[in-house]
Amino acid sequence: MAKTQSFSDKAKGKKKDSTVNVKLIKTVKTPKGTFKFSEKFVKIEDISKITDIK
Repeated sequence: MAKTQSFSDKAKGKKKDSTVNVKLIKTVKTPKGTFKFSEKFVKIEDISKITDIK
């Protein structure tokens, strides 16, 4: 039997995500005086709102 759904049919069904993934790196100074870095990915609606991330 032949396949009823092709790859192009599957690709048409997916909608595009309107958000932008941004890697956020925060620096924290420890009591010893060294620095630690914490990284995480954040989804934002528009790249112009990048300065509003805390």
